[in-house]
Amino acid sequence: MVNAYLFAAIAMLFWGIAPVFGKIGLSNIQPLAALTIRSLIITVILVTSITISSNWSFIENITARDISFIALEGICAALLGQYAYYSALKYGEVSRIAPIVAAFPLVSLILGVIFLGEKITLYKAVASLLIVGGIILLKY
Repeated sequence: MVNAYLFAAIAMLFWGIAPVFGKIGLSNIQPLAALTIRSLIITVILVTSITISSNWSFIENITARDISFIALEGICAALLGQYAYYSALKYGEVSRIAPIVAAFPLVSLILGVIFLGEKITLYKAVASLLIVGGIILLKY
């Protein structure tokens, strides 16, 4: 059985480490150049990994609809969002920028309710208020 919370914790760990590397790496280069370098390296790693593991057959069976939505997700997250994040990180403090960026679940929660019919529970509402409170505190 796949443990979603374990994967979420691993993502949290790596996403917590990454801004430190990003801030250091952005010291002498512009955000767009950094994003290009990052994307090229990741592309090489992914193509190599899928080739070594012989998983190209999984890609062959993907529908145009699936590709469209994954492309939109990539444009939003890996291109536009990452560029804005690198720009913020270059000119701001990691300790302030990273938590604000990490509040993206608020947007996801609202859009999930509107477009996916997900329910807002008391726990989700309280967690959202705590996130907003944390962002407000970071401003000071």
